[in-house]
Amino acid sequence: MQLPDLSGDAPAILFVDDETTSRKWFALEFGDEFRVVTAGGADEALAILSERSAEFGVLVTDYRMPERDGMKLLRAVQRDFRHVVRLLATAYAEKDVAIAAVNQGKVLRILEKPLDGDATREALREALSLYRAQALERVVNEGRVAALREALGFLAHELNTPLATVRGYVSSVAARYVPPDANGWKGVACFSEEHAGELLTALERAERRALYCQSLVSTFVQSARDAYPDAVPQSVSASSLVEALLDEFPFEENERACASVDVQRDFRLPGRRDLLYLVLCTLAKNALLALRGRPQPKLCLEVEYVPEAPAGERACIRVRDNGPGIPPEVLARLTREPVTTRAGSGGSGMGLMFCQRVMQAINGSIRVESTLGEGTLVTLFFQPQGSPSP
Repeated sequence: MQLPDLSGDAPAILFVDDETTSRKWFALEFGDEFRVVTAGGADEALAILSERSAEFGVLVTDYRMPERDGMKLLRAVQRDFRHVVRLLATAYAEKDVAIAAVNQGKVLRILEKPLDGDATREALREALSLYRAQALERVVNEGRVAALREALGFLAHELNTPLATVRGYVSSVAARYVPPDANGWKGVACFSEEHAGELLTALERAERRALYCQSLVSTFVQSARDAYPDAVPQSVSASSLVEALLDEFPFEENERACASVDVQRDFRLPGRRDLLYLVLCTLAKNALLALRGRPQPKLCLEVEYVPEAPAGERACIRVRDNGPGIPPEVLARLTREPVTTRAGSGGSGMGLMFCQRVMQAINGSIRVESTLGEGTLVTLFFQPQGSPSP
């Protein structure tokens, strides 16, 4: 089904009646306010809808028509063009017809013929109002589904590396298993090590990555809930999101020691916690990869709200590192196209693009600044919710 273009012309009304006089009267009577298209029968109406369904918001059909009556048309439209609001016009208001129209054709109103101009006009306005409300809901839901699909796809990509690492550590431990001999202790498993504590370290690293994967998945449970209509928007403070990252991210060896937090002034974040958390995870991971092998590596997460700053730049989270920096030719392309300097190690270049789309979806923005040999600064700008924290 085509989604309607809510920014274009008003949706048309399709009036179906086998009587030529009735069609002409309807078009003249209501053409001053509505865009009216007429059809002489059910087959013609279905042909029009098959070619131009997105143009129409309302169907008004007569009940008594040769070959295919109005009820059959209503059922077909209910099945194939569910976005069209349906009304039935009939001079034969038998009880069974009315019940069938409501139960099978899902009609909004039943209009009695001969049609009353004022009553019919009000019914058409009501039908178009319902159409617009339903069309907007469909557009919103499509956006939710698209965002959820993209987020979950990126989540799968993010989970792949730590899960592969967990598998590698577990395989390494399993390979060191020493089968017991006849004199071995019962109930005790033996493993070989090249140096003391090697296997324990591997298991601890595997556990950290497993916990990280678990934290990502648990935050995305809310994504599925948010995809439903009337979901209550989530809101968290910027500082709590940064602290969650430091608690849950699977830092390697001494990486955690190089990470610090500086909260100048806190604020409430708009948007879904899970997406913003994944944005921060992506930026932290990129920074830590850039810092590997650097002397005195530093990663700083800064939270700040500056009331005097220009609109759109008052609330921000900064991810700052003192890594090698990004070449200017790469920096110019980072937020416009997939580009990576780590293609050989599994980098896809989609991380920053994903971050950009998440920030745009909440009316925020992202800025990347870098100087070769000095480091990189990524700033996320937000439209804060409520009053900033003191």
